[in-house]
Amino acid sequence: MRFDLTDLRLFLHVVEAESITRGAERAGMALASASERIRGMETDGGVPLLERHARGVRPTPAGLAVVHHARLVLGQLEQMRGELGQYAHGLRGHVRLLSITAAAAAFLPDALAGFLAAHPSIDIDLEERTSRETVDALAGGLADIGIVADTTDLGALETVPLHLDRIVLVVPAGHALAQRGGVAFREVLDEPLVGLSHGRALQTHLATHAARAGRPFKLRVRLNGLDAVCRMVERGVGVAIVPEAAARRAAETLAIRAIPIDEPWALRRLRLCARRFAALPPHARQLVEHLVAHLGATEDPGFERTGPIAGPGPEP
Repeated sequence: MRFDLTDLRLFLHVVEAESITRGAERAGMALASASERIRGMETDGGVPLLERHARGVRPTPAGLAVVHHARLVLGQLEQMRGELGQYAHGLRGHVRLLSITAAAAAFLPDALAGFLAAHPSIDIDLEERTSRETVDALAGGLADIGIVADTTDLGALETVPLHLDRIVLVVPAGHALAQRGGVAFREVLDEPLVGLSHGRALQTHLATHAARAGRPFKLRVRLNGLDAVCRMVERGVGVAIVPEAAARRAAETLAIRAIPIDEPWALRRLRLCARRFAALPPHARQLVEHLVAHLGATEDPGFERTGPIAGPGPEP
């Protein structure tokens, strides 16, 4: 068998996405090239690696074996890359970070910008996912670290408290709800809504709570970013539910008001997670330490650490 690292990375993306098309997109590869590589892996191995269905693909038992070994190989490669990077300049490290919308759009950009400026040899692949998807990807070895809400079952992952996040209702300054001190989610669902595009983690989260309330979550318009959502609210198109940090930033330049949502799930503790922090490659541990230093300070007694951050460095 002549599997190379590109094959292994592609196969993991395909299995995680349950689709060759989406897996190819995540790998930055043309669909025809990705399909050819997958067929080549199956030919070289002499066994089907994927079961193909109308709605996508899933790994065969042989494919699961490839997934297991691919994670080990790529994990060891990143570990080696990180340790060698402490001795040799110019060797690039790569960290895959998954995050919910609240962090990815509201406060991570500034934190990551500082880290990347200080570490020019480290690249970060940031992807927005729901908390459940992030936990599954971390448990399966498909990402290095993730930021999730603690309302999700975190299983055996190690976690570090990172940030308190509140999602709020944003309305135009002259709206009937603008002077309210709080609003129930059911009331919000009676309003015309502006939201993010399909597949965004925040929209999935809100649609789930709407379904639990027995109501549809219908949007007048979907946009790609929170700033665009807030601008649309200012123009009177509708109201929106966004992270409080994003609302505060937008309110500095827009005539909008942020109103607390009176639901227990509207206030969330965000946690930084990994399978084992000590087992992360050095460059991933550096990112963890940076994020905790910049975002992790909190006085909330509900925040508890479930694993050490520091890990062993290279042997002297």
